[in-house]
Amino acid sequence: MDQYALDAIKAWNGRQRPDYKHIGVKPITRLIGAEITGVDLSQELDPLQFAEIKRAMHDNLVICFRDQKLSDEDHKRFGRLFGTLHVHPAHKARKQALKAQDKEAEKSAQLYAAGEDPEILVVKADEMSKNVAGEGWHTDVTCDLEPPMGSMLYITQTPEGGGGPTMFLNMHLAFETLSPTMKSFLEGLTAIHSGGKPYTGFYDVKVPEGGWPTAEHPVVARHPETGRKMLFVNYGFTTRIPQLSPQESDALLKMLFDHCATTPELQCRFEWTPNMLTFWDNRCTQHHAVWDYYPNRRFGQRVSIIGTRPAA
Repeated sequence: MDQYALDAIKAWNGRQRPDYKHIGVKPITRLIGAEITGVDLSQELDPLQFAEIKRAMHDNLVICFRDQKLSDEDHKRFGRLFGTLHVHPAHKARKQALKAQDKEAEKSAQLYAAGEDPEILVVKADEMSKNVAGEGWHTDVTCDLEPPMGSMLYITQTPEGGGGPTMFLNMHLAFETLSPTMKSFLEGLTAIHSGGKPYTGFYDVKVPEGGWPTAEHPVVARHPETGRKMLFVNYGFTTRIPQLSPQESDALLKMLFDHCATTPELQCRFEWTPNMLTFWDNRCTQHHAVWDYYPNRRFGQRVSIIGTRPAA
């Protein structure tokens, strides 16, 4: 590890940590991730508990709650505490396919849109799966003009025999561990994020009428609540940097993607247990669902919360 990275990690570890009186907070690593205890998400949250959960999210970027018995409404109620629930673009594709009685298009959209509730994204894999949602490092739906501020994945069935963890990545540190020259250069750039790259390019979902969402966001954004800078590109959705030539753009994006994927100090791994909910700040993290359990099954569902447009 170079000196820039060491200095950034030292500074992150040296920052002031909040105290908690109404919840338990057990860090997964010192750089990202924590387990929250003393909370029942099936019940209305005490305002003091909610304030500390929000503080723990900002401090740890991704938090989990084990042994939660949640109905769909419980799941959505917790999500709505943070804002309006997001509807995934694949739900639009599936709805159009149903209207047109296009069975092939409906089937292709079900990897992401299975289920009737547009605010709940079913996440499942079994012996029939050819791929699973969330493979590869990505940030959720950055092709939207206002990408989700966070996502809450509730896993009720874990694979028999183990496996199926989700890895998370600290995008504040992904930026801070770069050299000063590179950080300065990146702050003047934007990047194009396309829904067609993952949904049709990887998952082979039929393109909906009007096409997939596409958006242009700053390469370096500032967190709207904490004010921290973060790298805001990801392999899943980011296609090019318009201020550079195609060759320059490809080379720079590859360097940034590799920097994120091959720096383990930026990452943590969450091992799922049945009835566990994990909530990640989608603005400043990436995640990677590890599909190491085929042909065994994993089942859960996700709600996401609409965020604001990323700002430089």
